[in-house]
Amino acid sequence: MFGTIRKHQTWLWAVIITVIIVSFVVFFSPYSKFNSGRSGPVNLGSLSGQPVSEEEYSQTSREIYLRYFFMNGNWPDASVKNSGFDPQRDTYYRLLLIRKQNEMAIHISPDVVAQVAKDMVRPFEKMNITTPTMFVQQVLQPKGFQVDDFERFVRHELGLQELISTVGLAGKLVTPKEATGLYVREHEDLATEAAFFSATNYLAAITPTPEAISQFYSNRVANYRIPERMQVSYVKFDLTNFIAEADQELAKTTNLDQRIDAVYQKRGTNYYKDVKSPEEAKEKIREEMRKELSLFAARKKASAFATDVLNKEPWLPENLAAFAKEQGLTAQTTAPFDQEEGPKDLNVGTIFAKTAFGLSTNEPFAGPIIGDDAVYEIALGPRIPSEIPSLDSIRDRVTADFKFTQAVMLARAAGMEFFQTASNGFAQGKNFSAICDEAKIKPVEIPPFSLSTRGLPEVEDRIRLDSFKQIAFSTPPGKVSNSQPTVDGAVVLYVKSKLPPDEAKMKTDLPGFINYVRQTRQNEAFNEWFRKEAKRSGLDALLARPEPAIGAAAKKT
Repeated sequence: MFGTIRKHQTWLWAVIITVIIVSFVVFFSPYSKFNSGRSGPVNLGSLSGQPVSEEEYSQTSREIYLRYFFMNGNWPDASVKNSGFDPQRDTYYRLLLIRKQNEMAIHISPDVVAQVAKDMVRPFEKMNITTPTMFVQQVLQPKGFQVDDFERFVRHELGLQELISTVGLAGKLVTPKEATGLYVREHEDLATEAAFFSATNYLAAITPTPEAISQFYSNRVANYRIPERMQVSYVKFDLTNFIAEADQELAKTTNLDQRIDAVYQKRGTNYYKDVKSPEEAKEKIREEMRKELSLFAARKKASAFATDVLNKEPWLPENLAAFAKEQGLTAQTTAPFDQEEGPKDLNVGTIFAKTAFGLSTNEPFAGPIIGDDAVYEIALGPRIPSEIPSLDSIRDRVTADFKFTQAVMLARAAGMEFFQTASNGFAQGKNFSAICDEAKIKPVEIPPFSLSTRGLPEVEDRIRLDSFKQIAFSTPPGKVSNSQPTVDGAVVLYVKSKLPPDEAKMKTDLPGFINYVRQTRQNEAFNEWFRKEAKRSGLDALLARPEPAIGAAAKKT
């Protein structure tokens, strides 16, 4: 995965689409609508002084939609731009890379293209699709794609892999000695103790006056604004209802263990940090496959339901509940939620709220929306305008905020004072334990951690882990850090010593770590090369243009 080309844009150039799961999620959203109308010639700009033809743009755009399908298992609909999919941007990105493949004379043999195409459609065997030709006829052609589109897409994906390898070759030149040094740096533990200063210890000292509360509210009135909220009706397709179906599909897979082994080998031993053995890691992979199959079944069920809803005209939000009742399903209504936080009564991500706020009377339905434990079909509900509550209606909340803010200030002042005390104590030859005893501070011994540590519960409820590690690794052993702010006060960290990495573990991990470093360096080299080529070719100017009114890639015929 590569970094951003612009701060607000991220485009992932995967090395190659690799089949790593038992089944592939296939779902054609009934809400997808792609405009294919156009009239007259279209000026599509140029790259490096060479005009972009309509045919070139159209073909590349079709590849973008195919790529989205293979990476996500469904066709993009109107809501996916909120999640980072931008057809115009991605088409020009890919077009530039295709031209670079041609410039560098990167050509993939038809035999290799054919073999990879077979590998890519193998997950569809459970749908009795056993050849690329059948895949095109039964899956792609209903969406307007032809065999030439699929062949060209596979060829350019393989060419992209070759381009990344060629351009990023210098980044892979990492010696074992250099990688060992990086491993030691990443896995060298620190032994530390922390003196935390929490606002809760100072709340009793705060006595707010009505005047102070009123002033506090007036200065922060914008913080108390209740944002616009809305409700949606929804039908929930729980993944647990499809576990039995998923288990049946797993049971039909004769080479399941081999596929799990292949995934494990591809990911490497460093992929799972919270497992104790390869067997445990492989069991996680099995559960991932099981969940993926459950998701496939849930989305298929949701798709069929949505089709029934959309076949009823006029499109009215209440149709969702009506068809749910007819099919023995239950339509529910969310509690009011805003776009930033989303519904608190559902286990869903940010896409749910963004999609919901994109609904209108003309487009009252959306889905399927993937949650952590279910698939959802939703319908437009009432909107609740933004408002600012009066002080009297939220006085208790404002008072608590005032007291907490004042207590945090006292805690941070205490942290700064303790840092001076500790510094003076070390100068006098005292140890950290004695300094804490004299200051009546009880330090917290933190479990050893390194730069590669992913979790540290002892500190993460007070301060971000990356911030805590930055403090620790910038403080010399035997010294204390300056007082640093935390969520509820401050912390002063004492770094006792560095602990060398486990030699046996390092010997086991090093081969995979070397591959990881080389891949990362290759990605960085390619990303830097692409950034320069994009600037040189005038890609930024193209991205600033209005979206071309050219036929979209995936209109259903």
